[in-house]
Amino acid sequence: MWGRNSTFYRFCNVYFRDQLVEDQQQPEQSDGETGNTANDVWNYVVFVSFVIVSALIPIRKRLFRRSTNSKSKQDYVFGAGHISTLAMMLSIARGTLGVISVLGYPSEFFYRGSAMWESLYGVITAYPIVCFVFIPVYFDLGITSVYQYLELRFNSRLVRCLASGTYILRTLLSLGVTIYTPTVALNTIIGVPYWVSLLSITVISIFFNALGGLKAAVAADVIQSLSMTAMLVGIIIYCSITVGGVDQIFAISSENDRFAFFNFAADLHLRVTTTSAWLGELFNSLSLLGCQQNFVQRYLSMPTFGQIRRTLMLNIPVVAVLFSLPWFVGMAIYAIYWHCDPLKASVIAKMDEILPYFMVDRFDRVPGVWGIFVGTLFNGALTLNISNINSLATVTWEDFLSLLPSLRQKSEKQQLNVIKLVGTIYAVLIMGVGFIVGLLSGVIESSMLIISATSGPLLGVFVLAMFIPFANWKGAAMGMVTSHLSILWIVVGRLIESSVSDSLLDTSIEGCYADLMEARNNASLLIVSLDDSVNVVETSNLLNRIYSITFMYYGVFGTVLTVLSGIVISLATWSSHDAYNMKMLHPAVRWLYSRCPFSGKHFGSFEVGGASSYGGTGKETVPKC
Repeated sequence: MWGRNSTFYRFCNVYFRDQLVEDQQQPEQSDGETGNTANDVWNYVVFVSFVIVSALIPIRKRLFRRSTNSKSKQDYVFGAGHISTLAMMLSIARGTLGVISVLGYPSEFFYRGSAMWESLYGVITAYPIVCFVFIPVYFDLGITSVYQYLELRFNSRLVRCLASGTYILRTLLSLGVTIYTPTVALNTIIGVPYWVSLLSITVISIFFNALGGLKAAVAADVIQSLSMTAMLVGIIIYCSITVGGVDQIFAISSENDRFAFFNFAADLHLRVTTTSAWLGELFNSLSLLGCQQNFVQRYLSMPTFGQIRRTLMLNIPVVAVLFSLPWFVGMAIYAIYWHCDPLKASVIAKMDEILPYFMVDRFDRVPGVWGIFVGTLFNGALTLNISNINSLATVTWEDFLSLLPSLRQKSEKQQLNVIKLVGTIYAVLIMGVGFIVGLLSGVIESSMLIISATSGPLLGVFVLAMFIPFANWKGAAMGMVTSHLSILWIVVGRLIESSVSDSLLDTSIEGCYADLMEARNNASLLIVSLDDSVNVVETSNLLNRIYSITFMYYGVFGTVLTVLSGIVISLATWSSHDAYNMKMLHPAVRWLYSRCPFSGKHFGSFEVGGASSYGGTGKETVPKC
């Protein structure tokens, strides 16, 4: 496996071609170049074909339909109820198998172990909560934007705009990172310039968005989920055969301390524990699945609550499998390279390059294989971009542009054209974020920390709306602002002042060749310098203790800060002008509130004179406690 004729050695010769070219024999070089050229042609053909076919299948009917009737706004936003349960399941589960997870989880396992894998507990726990707590409140209101609910509950456009702005900012930053991720693989493996990849994703997204809508976005998600799953399963099968079975994969990982399950340590400064993985991911998933437009938009496109419930509950095992697949891939790749780490040997520059490197190393001479791999990554970023552009445009129209009388009075067809134009603008903005990610150092880490920090305020304001009867718009708005500023302060302090340990697990290059021994020595020096510069968190400095809290808890802290601040400010500022329709509360809260024992105490009148703008059936009153 590790001889001079292995694929690994050939790749190292390519990587160090400037240093080794004088030692290579000319005939062998010519033959190798001829073979590689033929394989490159096949890989290019497979890559382009895969992207084109995957992009055109979801909109084939729209392309070849000769009817002049335009798609309605309702059909564009909700798919007009014509999406199957299975397709919707895969589309919702698609968020657990994105490009970042496919590249990030294998490297996480390889270099840090399985601790982060336990965040699956939080994802699974979030599904029934979203199904039986959040969806019943949304379903009967007939809303297009989930943030419209906040305006109905608090009678405040400000709260709605704060939540919508949080979602838009988070999604733009996240998509900028997402579409940049496959450009690294394209540039490293194929040599495509970054700007070509970013521009291609943007142009295809604009074209797809103009002709598609939610139904096409769901279809694209289905294709991507199936293709990426097939690719990951294929990698696992190959590695199992190579190392001698699945049991060997588990044995190698176990013997080298890669499994780190059920660590219930109470230290908030440890990067990942079982508690922080479960609790942190639970709050992040509730914010994502229960309070984010692109997911709620899919729930509300289904005709009955029974179908929504069936879709979400059946999705739990699907999500568990899709979430775990990249981790199994990381385990399988570790079984291949456990005694010759490409990062430690300086063959790759970053830990996230381990999976692309594996594809080139093992399948360089198999025509089309890494073309499919790169095509899957490219298409993954593309479909996620398309899907979220649809939701971004919908939120912008419903929460901002529809306020303008000149736009509100336009026909439905003209409104749909405006929504598509907004989607085009967002596609260009996302491309700009992608360019910034590629030009500036540290942007990826900073943006991901900020994105995770926005989960708490968004979830917290929905908790206030659904479960706190006396919460008013002043408490909700100030709660979100307080939470945003507090978490942002912690994030900035973490990036600037705190020394947080982020050490990697030990790896070996004992199985590598003599050609890489010099790289090994350099890597050892680097590791020593890193060990010297990363110290244990200082316990004497309170600010450092705060800044060094693991990012896994940001969503939890943000939610708690929003709710507590909102409760205090609401109690201090409640007035009769804060009355609202009690239908906006969760049914269980309405039932409990009507039977509260605090006789003679009240927080104002809950009477609402009209129901046309609130989704109610008339004047509704809750007994004053």
